[in-house]
Amino acid sequence: MEKEKRLDADELLASLEKEGLGKLTIFLGAAAGVGKTYAMLEAAREKLPEGIDVVVGLVETHGRAETEAMLKGLLVIPTISQDYKGKTFREMDLDGILVRCPQIVLVDELAHTNVIGSRHKKRYMDVQELLAAGIDVYTTLNIQHVETLNDIVAQITGVTVRETVPDKILETASQIKLIDIPPEELIQRLKDGKVYVAGQATEALKKFFRPGNISALRELALRYTAQRVDCQLESYMRVHGIAGPWPTGEKVLVCISSSPFSAKLVRVAKRMATSQNAEWIAVHVEPLLHHLSKNEADRDSLAKNIRLAETLGAEIMSLTGDDIAEEILEIANKRNVSQIIIGKPERTHLWNNLHGTVVDRVIRHSQGISIHVIPGHQKEATESKITAERVTGKSADPIRWRSLTVMPYIVSILLMLLLTLTLTPMSSFLGIVNISMLFLLPVLLSAARWGRFPAVITAIMGVITFDFFFVLPFFSFTVSDMRYLITFAIFILVAFITGTLSDRLKRQINYSRQRESRVSALFALSRDIA
Repeated sequence: MEKEKRLDADELLASLEKEGLGKLTIFLGAAAGVGKTYAMLEAAREKLPEGIDVVVGLVETHGRAETEAMLKGLLVIPTISQDYKGKTFREMDLDGILVRCPQIVLVDELAHTNVIGSRHKKRYMDVQELLAAGIDVYTTLNIQHVETLNDIVAQITGVTVRETVPDKILETASQIKLIDIPPEELIQRLKDGKVYVAGQATEALKKFFRPGNISALRELALRYTAQRVDCQLESYMRVHGIAGPWPTGEKVLVCISSSPFSAKLVRVAKRMATSQNAEWIAVHVEPLLHHLSKNEADRDSLAKNIRLAETLGAEIMSLTGDDIAEEILEIANKRNVSQIIIGKPERTHLWNNLHGTVVDRVIRHSQGISIHVIPGHQKEATESKITAERVTGKSADPIRWRSLTVMPYIVSILLMLLLTLTLTPMSSFLGIVNISMLFLLPVLLSAARWGRFPAVITAIMGVITFDFFFVLPFFSFTVSDMRYLITFAIFILVAFITGTLSDRLKRQINYSRQRESRVSALFALSRDIA
């Protein structure tokens, strides 16, 4: 199974669409006072010797002398006045910046809410317009203003932050630079009056800026930045067709199924991820044939294993595909997984011995990914199977013969006999080649309508009647020309291939219908809850 290295079309298109836009650089910090604005100004001043046109759209110095000193030498676009409820507010001159059209503009405090009467409600909307105009933007943001972290910050600090920035803004950023200082240094800056004025600083130290809060926010900022870098790495690998994995950090993938043994695999993965401080993903691959024949006990067991993985903190992924090993390795390469945990059954079928088990194929094509094979225990699987049979009254075997009906076989045979009676009087006119081609029609019709087994039976019937009525010597099953044996073999092969493709297509259609039904039910449920 040679992995094809190809570019991800969606990622490539997205990267091309970004080429005409300005680049967004976010200076992210755990809290106010860590030095975000200072770092932004410092980065801007470094661009001046390169001849890059840098202007200041808006910078909040909060009276800090060192920040005001960094503004010297930079062109500042004057702010504009906005009156609201008898008060005058200073806001960024968005139109002035667009007319000036610099290469880089500095816009402080991305989460700021503009005064009523401004063109945009939020400052990040101003930034979006600047980016759309092709202007690069440097901006600052505290971790508590990230939309998806709002509830976590409220839980940590007891303060609900009202001004937030959607995560999609951060996802479009070309760079996120983490500005970090130790909690002790930040507290000292507060005491020295370098963050807030004396009265505000004392109150802030009692509430928001407690040492425990600062440490928690700092960890949150570090984790968010690390996740963002990981996403950028995965995107880069997809755009450039890099199969992976790149060993930048540990990431564990565990393969789960409806087997009760999967619970053990999940716990092993959790212990391994914890010991290595790694992310971990629980992946379930559903073969189409198994999905259609899976009984209720299997579905309940699978749901139980998924809930266990989710409870222990795994990211859950459910995939559908005919080749389980290929699906596992594809998602592992896409997600830059470094280690795969997979279970090995004690017993294997004859097909697996000849073709190779899922475990064998995963190991064979892992290409740099460490594979951990956990042997299964037949006693556990047998006990679970007996329990499932007692509860449901049905076999717990995931592959069961579907109920068969004789009607497709009868119709197929009648079609072949009818064709034989029709062609016999015209055999001298049509010729043996055309007759052999016409004999394929019932085979193809049977394969398209009923699938593989009726098609094979139709092909066998076609071989018998074709040999008996149209191959010398007539009305005998003796074949004088051995080349006709190749024709007979092709009959059977065509029936098998077309029937197999028809079966697979029907399974995919059925699965799509069931999945659509589930999605519709979930949507209806969420709408009712809302």
